[in-house]
Amino acid sequence: MAAEAMEVQQLLQLAREKSEQARSHLFEVMGDLFQEQAAVLSAQERALMVDILEKLVREVSHDIRLKLSHRLADLPGTPRELAILLANDEIDIASPILMRSRALQDADLIEIIHHRSRQHILAVAMRRDLSMSVSDVLVETGHSDVIMALLNNQEATISEKTMAYLVDQSKHIDEFQEPLVHRRDLPRDLAVKMCYWVSAAIRQFIVEKFQVDANELDDTIEPILQEQVEATKAETPSPEALTPAEEAARAIKESGKLTARLMIQTLRRGEVPMFEAMFAQASELRLGLVHRLLYEVGGNGIAVIARALRLSREEFATIYLLTRRARPGLGGGAVDLGRALGFYDKVATDAAMKVLERWRRDPQYLYAIKTIEQGGSRPGGGADFLGPTSEGDGTQ
Repeated sequence: MAAEAMEVQQLLQLAREKSEQARSHLFEVMGDLFQEQAAVLSAQERALMVDILEKLVREVSHDIRLKLSHRLADLPGTPRELAILLANDEIDIASPILMRSRALQDADLIEIIHHRSRQHILAVAMRRDLSMSVSDVLVETGHSDVIMALLNNQEATISEKTMAYLVDQSKHIDEFQEPLVHRRDLPRDLAVKMCYWVSAAIRQFIVEKFQVDANELDDTIEPILQEQVEATKAETPSPEALTPAEEAARAIKESGKLTARLMIQTLRRGEVPMFEAMFAQASELRLGLVHRLLYEVGGNGIAVIARALRLSREEFATIYLLTRRARPGLGGGAVDLGRALGFYDKVATDAAMKVLERWRRDPQYLYAIKTIEQGGSRPGGGADFLGPTSEGDGTQ
């Protein structure tokens, strides 16, 4: 122990020197001691070292503190007091400790969530092996970016109660949906429940990942749909109570003048309600369902209707972009359009028509899109007449 005592005396001597070089050397030596001799240091020696560091850590430069943080973040023997001190420092110094140091306990992390900056909270959300109690507190912040970081952290443990809450929130917060369905610990029943409100692409992922068959999906979703239908029945107008736009669209179709060109021209002029009514008449779907499909994230619903009505690729792309322009926040950039066109290209016309027929019979079952057979053929062109008996591009 004489050697260790000598080293402690040297540390005390270095601590008395106030030069930047001496302080840097002091922190370097202490880092070595914690890393190499933590097991042989006495409790008194460790306490002395921690006391020296706590008193001096705020006096040394940012670079020295940053270097110490990275060095101690993965060290099993890091003193808890020092880890707490560094975890409350500036975010770039705190991040390695918050994300990796096992010296921090749940109580320390919860205290930081309650009192530190959003960046500190985000670093906690990305921490390995997060406990359920810490995950719950992160969700309680209500910050979408924090919750997204937590959901994307596959090593975080999330309670089933909290998971159920986040699944329910995903009805209204679309960005939660994809990280939720990709979590390894998402219960199967919650995943199947999400099929009611997620986009077609995510719905298909759930069906494949959890091997859900159509009957099970029907049994799970039908009670939810029935409850919603009953709750909104009083607000739903009768078929005879058409809006002026619906009446005009019906008259245009009956006159044989309802074409893709006319619909696109109407949409370009900014007459969105009139376009929606025309699109509903062309597809023979209820206006409420058409409205939901038109503004579904990803545009897969529009692609299905377009293929069933034999709209050309260019006509589909134009409608997709113009509806996104009418509803900012739905995307519509080059990448989004590319994905939408990719889906359109894979959808076979006969499969799209089957989905459209099912929507006509049971318009609430948006998940019918999962029945699409994704063929590789591309449409050969569009047809102006959008009636249900039109002959078109011959795509099978």
